[in-house]
Amino acid sequence: MKKVFADLHLCPSLKEFEQTARLVGKAAVLGYHLIAVAFQASSKAEEIEKVQSICREKGVDLATRVDLKPRTPKELLGFLRRVRRKFEVVAVVCDSKNVARQAAKDHRVDMLNFPSYDFRKRFFDIAEAELASNASAALEIDVKPLLTLEGAARVRLLSILRREAAIAKNFHVPIVVSSGVQNEFLMRKPRELASLTQLFDLDMAEALNAVSKTPLAIVKQNREKLSPNFVAPGIRIVRRGEDC
Repeated sequence: MKKVFADLHLCPSLKEFEQTARLVGKAAVLGYHLIAVAFQASSKAEEIEKVQSICREKGVDLATRVDLKPRTPKELLGFLRRVRRKFEVVAVVCDSKNVARQAAKDHRVDMLNFPSYDFRKRFFDIAEAELASNASAALEIDVKPLLTLEGAARVRLLSILRREAAIAKNFHVPIVVSSGVQNEFLMRKPRELASLTQLFDLDMAEALNAVSKTPLAIVKQNREKLSPNFVAPGIRIVRRGEDC
């Protein structure tokens, strides 16, 4: 059975229509079926529709995504109240321990993203993993830094990623591998993306799941929840009518 691949973190400048079109087109050429473009929490429906039209033209399925960058746990809760029903994928950029802890335990958060290259500012530890596991949040790893960093900085990042991946696996936290790129020249084929994860000790089956099964499951689940026929987990409206 042919695998279906997803990249849930493309980061074009949405004001640059041509750049967005190039990224989407490159994703189609490389063999991605599903992509997610990072919108702002304040993005208008018209802006989202423009990107959706590009994706339809290129034959790629678009999942709408928002990257939340709260400064405090209280600010995160406010963001989640406003955006959870608006976007299909909600990721939280964790720049502080308090925000990371709140995000990990909130069921409305799909993915936790740790952007810093400094191990002292990456908060995915055992306590974080335990909270994420209970809330079914995934750990997202962007490969862009592995392509752009050099020398000692890349070695340090790989050491951090090995530790985080090991913790995630021990606590059964799903791992999603994304590109995190703005430039189409940094994009890689899905299996090349998966191969890079072996640098931080994912085996090939785990690596392929991280660019296929796991991100696809997140989007599928959220689309079901956002459907007007969704009532509760496991309960949906099949037919409406007076005799129902």
